[in-house]
Amino acid sequence: MPLFAQIDEDIIKALKAGEKEKLTVLRGLKSDLKYKQIELGKELTDDDCIAVLTSALKKRKDSIEQFKSGNRDDLVKQEEIAVEIITPYLPEQISEEELTQIIKDAIAESGADSPQKIGLIMKIVIPKVKGQADGKMINQIAVKLLSN
Repeated sequence: MPLFAQIDEDIIKALKAGEKEKLTVLRGLKSDLKYKQIELGKELTDDDCIAVLTSALKKRKDSIEQFKSGNRDDLVKQEEIAVEIITPYLPEQISEEELTQIIKDAIAESGADSPQKIGLIMKIVIPKVKGQADGKMINQIAVKLLSN
């Protein structure tokens, strides 16, 4: 079942089950997906949906960090619930060891020899791990490998 249709179906299930928090998050995701569909002017593929969901998840994680620094535990809890709801729709995350190996291969392929050339590595790695790894983590590992 396409991801967009799965979210639609889950909205109906959440509505029937009276799961207000889940319903709110799923409706927000559906709205984000609709905006992307209008922007692209075509039906969304699962890859398009994954890109939108990954972006939504990243925003939620960034919000959690901000709310923690502002001592807003109520909002932290709300965003953590949203992360739990969004995560199952995304591909399984690859391990740090696998990601490190992919980055090492990209370094060899690109010939990058310093952290200033991290863009070359990111261009190779991001398409390979689309939706399976966080860009911030890719960047941190790449910088660490290039600094050695």
